[in-house]
Amino acid sequence: MAAGVGTMLRQWRSHRSISQLDLAYDVGVSPRHLSFVETGKSTPSPTLIEALASRLDIPLRERNALLLAAGHAPRYSEEPFDAAAMGRIRASVQRILNAHNPYPGIALDRVWNVVVANDAATRLAGLLPEHLQGPPLNLFRASLHPDGFATMTTNLDAWAGYLIDTLRRLVRVTGDARLAALEREVSAYPAVIDLDRRARPSGATSEPTLLVPLELRIGATELSFFTTLTTFGTPRDITLEEMTIELFYPADDTTESAVAMMQG
Repeated sequence: MAAGVGTMLRQWRSHRSISQLDLAYDVGVSPRHLSFVETGKSTPSPTLIEALASRLDIPLRERNALLLAAGHAPRYSEEPFDAAAMGRIRASVQRILNAHNPYPGIALDRVWNVVVANDAATRLAGLLPEHLQGPPLNLFRASLHPDGFATMTTNLDAWAGYLIDTLRRLVRVTGDARLAALEREVSAYPAVIDLDRRARPSGATSEPTLLVPLELRIGATELSFFTTLTTFGTPRDITLEEMTIELFYPADDTTESAVAMMQG
């Protein structure tokens, strides 16, 4: 049986560790009225749902679910990335990725499935065994699976720690069952089991480390990349809110020279 809007809001409030009193004052309603909403004695208006969702930082997908549970029409579209309405956005994302060649660049959905990739990322994905290439190719799975990039990652403790922390944060922020299932899956991989079993590496080295790099050994070639994550600033569509563009940059001169030689 589907949960009512009051139960859903109470779960989100609890998830964000905010008291009923604080939430009521923050959105400008009486604690009594919010209590009535959470217990199902009062149906919240779309305006109140939006105010509560904004304060609780609820993603657009879940805001639609709240609106539907309260008997209101959803407010946010979910256009497929290949839809005609996405044409300009799609072209812009592809332009960003193409301009980033010869370094890898990808666009990811909420669960970090690769939606689109540039040529450099596609070549890198070609090193994976077929069962990890997808579709869809999931970056958490491909990076942490013992048959995947984990076999090529020379700083696996640090990189796996970053990835599993990111995945677990996404589970907390979104409450998405797909991400929770993915977390359970990758938590059973040897690299993650080993990481969880002991203390995380401090990362202390002889030189200060500004970022956690991805360090790969491909054949005799050593590569080191740092990454940036970019999201859309003012999304009103679920697909766009959930999309992240990840670009990999050479972390040292050796990698920059090696990639240049590969292109030559």
